[in-house]
Amino acid sequence: MFDYLKKGLLTGVGLALRSKNEIEDLAKEFAEKSKMNQDEAKEFLADCQQKYEDAKTGFDQKIEGTIEKILLKLDLPSKSDIADLNKRIDDLTKKLSD
Repeated sequence: MFDYLKKGLLTGVGLALRSKNEIEDLAKEFAEKSKMNQDEAKEFLADCQQKYEDAKTGFDQKIEGTIEKILLKLDLPSKSDIADLNKRIDDLTKKLSD
C-alpha cells in the first residue's frame, strides 16, 4: 500500500504544476504520517525533489516544442530572418547614400 501511494504521489504532470515548496511540504507530511524513519524520510524527500525536477523539465520541453510548432505554422519570420533583412536594408541604404 505504501509503495502504491508513494508512486501515485511521484507521478504525472501534477508535480510540475506544484511549487517545489508544496512538494517538499507534502513529502514531509506524508513521511510523518507513514511513520518513516529518518533515513527513509530523507530518501523519500530526495526522490520527490528529483521527480519534481524531472517532471518540470519535461513539462517545460513540451511547452517549448508546442510553441515552436505554433510559430512554424504561423509562418512568422525568425529573429535571424529579421536581422538579415535589417542588414540588407542597411547595406542598400549605404549604397544609395554613396
